[in-house]
Amino acid sequence: MAFELRPGQKPGDHPEFFRLPPPPGRSRESRIVLDARGRFWNGAVPIDHAGMAVAFASWIRRHPDDRRFILTNGYDWTYFTVEDTPYFVRSVAIDGAEARLTLFDGTEELLDPETLSASDDGILYARVKGGAFEARFTPGAQASLVDAIVEGDGGAPALTLGGRQFPIPRRKPVDPCRGPSPGLGSAPKT
Repeated sequence: MAFELRPGQKPGDHPEFFRLPPPPGRSRESRIVLDARGRFWNGAVPIDHAGMAVAFASWIRRHPDDRRFILTNGYDWTYFTVEDTPYFVRSVAIDGAEARLTLFDGTEELLDPETLSASDDGILYARVKGGAFEARFTPGAQASLVDAIVEGDGGAPALTLGGRQFPIPRRKPVDPCRGPSPGLGSAPKT
């Protein structure tokens, strides 16, 4: 390794880690794909092991130089392909003025309703992980919002939380490989 680590530090915590060449005879490219429904594949083979799928979901980052999606466990990393979004909302729990999202990596966070958008097909999306990534709502998660989505100003859909209405604009297309802005995990809310 070409850099020094502090005690307790993983190689992936060092900024030079992502600039190291792959191990001899290996490539940083992979056949791993995250499809538009939130399922990981290794080429044509679905990754059916639930623990492995959750691990992959928890390893999602962006390469700091080229902004492509990578999977990293802190000790190694590889590029992978994202067909739509890098995160998926599995469930939503509404409590008054807050909506708590459960993501497919097992984490929970509050919905920022100002980041909610809808595709032309009516699929909901929101920014997650501090606004760094976009997440697609699964059908079950979206269905749990049915009572909170109303007709807003001008007939456009809006989310109602705690008596406030938040317009749900049309989703702007983004290149899932490049994302909306530079910086590893630092994309601003859009």
